[in-house]
Amino acid sequence: MKILLIDDDASLRKSLRLALESMSHKVTEAGDSGQAQEHLGNGLFDVSFLDLRLGKEKGLDVLPMLLRLTPGLAIVVVTAYATIETAVEAMRRGAIDYLPKPFTPNQLRMVLDRIARIRQLQSHVEDLEEQVRAVVPEADLQTEEPIMRQALAVTFKAAPSEASVLLTGESGTGKGVLARAIHIRSLRAGGPFVTVHCPSLSHELLESELFGHMRGAFTGAVQDTLGRVAAAEGGTLFLDEIGDVPVAVQPKLLRLLQEKRYERVGETRTRVGDVRILAATNRDLRAAVAAGAFREDLLYRLNVIEVELPPLRQRRKDLLPLAEHLLVFFARQSGKAVTGFTDDARSAILRYPWPGNVRELRNAIERGIILTGSTTVGVSELPAQVGSALPPCTLEIGGAVTLDQLEAEHIRRVLAQAPTMEQAAEVLGIDPSTLYRKRKRYGL
Repeated sequence: MKILLIDDDASLRKSLRLALESMSHKVTEAGDSGQAQEHLGNGLFDVSFLDLRLGKEKGLDVLPMLLRLTPGLAIVVVTAYATIETAVEAMRRGAIDYLPKPFTPNQLRMVLDRIARIRQLQSHVEDLEEQVRAVVPEADLQTEEPIMRQALAVTFKAAPSEASVLLTGESGTGKGVLARAIHIRSLRAGGPFVTVHCPSLSHELLESELFGHMRGAFTGAVQDTLGRVAAAEGGTLFLDEIGDVPVAVQPKLLRLLQEKRYERVGETRTRVGDVRILAATNRDLRAAVAAGAFREDLLYRLNVIEVELPPLRQRRKDLLPLAEHLLVFFARQSGKAVTGFTDDARSAILRYPWPGNVRELRNAIERGIILTGSTTVGVSELPAQVGSALPPCTLEIGGAVTLDQLEAEHIRRVLAQAPTMEQAAEVLGIDPSTLYRKRKRYGL
């Protein structure tokens, strides 16, 4: 590593330099902050050993300047006047470690090994984040729709607070994406973002997943487990589809929200969870409360801020920009030189109602990129239901249209969606023979 020594004692710098060079590091010396600033301006360094007493200067005052000139510089404070107070203050100002004088070459080597391991972990995390970005398209939160703009405005105002946020809306509308956006814009952005998908677990497993368990707490509990609350310590816990949380688990979740306290399964010790809770659901929780399937007090604690995400069919202006954003991502991921959609494909994307919302749109565009052999994605590369979608209805209820026109259009659209004639007749509330006669009458 490239190391900068900052100490006003020339003899100590020399002995420290010899020790570091014997470990194959490249060393530069500075006797004061001015020389240090000059060296930092001329090159990059991995580590700096900074003496707390630099003649008339204080090392603690120099420390922020070093980090400003070289963000990410690993600073090790060294001093013969070691106290707990100065160590804490040095770490608070950005030092990575603290080394009291006199120290041995072995202590020096241990500090540098620790810094090397931290750098390897940081590099590994950055590599993993890059891999995730390569697999998952970045969230596009740009919108031209007033209904979506309003939802985002409320979300981003709430993000810096500690308030619980309840995200509601149909499946696939992007509630998980928005939850992560809240975390990134919060004061907990440096902490973990942990997701629990509530419907995928039974009562017993969900409680253990959330709060952890002790060894022997139940059959199969062969070791202690921390749980997702502990994993989210200092960060955000996102409870996806919270409407499916079993009634037996809800009081414990309410206690976590109200008091930040919980116990692991099989343990009597009470723990404190420093987490912010975000939740999402596609269910009507007020109806669930009325049916006795969801606690009313838990609903009140969850929806301090409630944000309803509109379905994609209500965001017509956003359809093509979203589709093009996804096309660019999947084209880059597949290595294909796909630049856009054909006119027919664009029209089909605008016509289709997208019942699966953004998730369905994402899958459709990915499919199109995989199947196309051209520089554009056409209708034939999109899912069949997208290509065969009917154009938007121009008939207006209460407008200058006849009952026959309204009935014909309604039957046409039900037939386009229903897999069989029998199911279409069932949706329309008529028997199949009546549907046959009406089809013949209207030429459908």
